[in-house]
Formats: sequence, structure tokens, C-alpha cells
Amino acid sequence: MNTDFSIFHLVTEASFVVQFVMLILLAASLTSWTFIFVKTKELSRALEITDEFEDQFWSGIALAELYRKLTANNFQPEGIEKIFLAGYKEFSRMRQSGTVEPIVQVESAQRAMRIELNRELDRLDEHLPFLATVGSTSPYVGLFGTVWGIMNSFMSLGNLKQATLQLVAPGIAEALIATAMGLFAAIPAVVSYNRVSTRLDKLTGRYELFVEEFVVLLQRQAHSK
Repeated sequence: MNTDFSIFHLVTEASFVVQFVMLILLAASLTSWTFIFVKTKELSRALEITDEFEDQFWSGIALAELYRKLTANNFQPEGIEKIFLAGYKEFSRMRQSGTVEPIVQVESAQRAMRIELNRELDRLDEHLPFLATVGSTSPYVGLFGTVWGIMNSFMSLGNLKQATLQLVAPGIAEALIATAMGLFAAIPAVVSYNRVSTRLDKLTGRYELFVEEFVVLLQRQAHSK
């Protein structure tokens, strides 16, 4: 008797618990890939904007002119541009009051930039914990499905006088699919999490460096007549 070992047949013939485990892993994998594409696109965009903005910022353009350019009606600031706008807007507001000391003007602008920086990082960090969770738990979820499937296979042989490999193999094969699906979900999630985290750390460093450099410029401007 020939036994059908196709993936589709093994999945459809698996027990309800194993099928449920496979469904969970499939949903986790599809969701992970969605987040991977979204985060990769967002980070690439953020790095591109940072490069373009820093080229403008260090080109010698006046800060007031850059501010007006970024607040034009048809322009939508993003990433580091929002950090600059938050700092310069607060600095200008404090300076126009005429009663605030220079050091307070700069400190207020720095706090405004830090708040905007944290908001931007929170946005970019969104969904990363999900990738970490999928990467760390999927192999164990798949292993649970495998153990359950193998256990059921051996229990079904309890009433037989003679067990053969042909009787045991299909149950073991369908159970091992759960482990394979767990690895299929976990490996891309782990690799992508590490890659995105590294790029995010790099971007965070650039944001923080810009804040410090901008603060120096504001200090000079605050103390100028």
C-alpha cells in the first residue's frame, strides 16, 4: 500500500491540535513578513531623509530659511526634519519673549528635540517586539505540535499487535511539519529583527549626534547680539 507523503495530505490528515499549531505559525509568519517589509521601507526612507536633510543643514543655509522651507504648505516633514523643526520653533519662541536667558533658550530647545526624537524612535520601533517574540517562541510552538503529533501516533498503535514503520511514518512526518513551520517562521523574524535593530541603532546615533550639533549652533546664536 502506497502512502501519500505530500505536504497537503500530511497537513489535512494531522490532528486538530497539530493543525491549530500550524495555523498559528502560518499566521505569525505572514504577519512577520508584513512587518519586515514595512519596517525595512520605513528605515530606508528615514535614512534617505536624514542624508538629504544633513546635506542641506550643513550647506550653509540660514536656519530661519531652512525652517521656512520645511514649514511650507506643500511640504510634509519627516524624521530628522521634525526634530529640527521642534527645536528651532521652541528656540525662536523663547528668544522672542525677550526675558529668557540664553542658556534657558537652548535647554528648552534641546528638550523639545529630545521629545520629538523619542516620538520618532517609538514609531520606528513599533512592531519590532513582535518580530522578537516570533523569533524566540516559534520553534517551541512548532516543537509542541511535533510532540503532540508523535504522541498521538504512538498512542494509536497501542491496540495493534505489530507496529511497522509504514504505520508510524505518516504520523511522525505530519508532526515534524510543525517543527519545520516553526523554524520557517522564526528564522526570517530573527534575521530581520537583528538587521532592523542594527539599522535603527545607527539611525538613533545620527539623530542624537544631530541634536548635540544643533544645540552647539543654537548656543552660539543665543549668545550673539
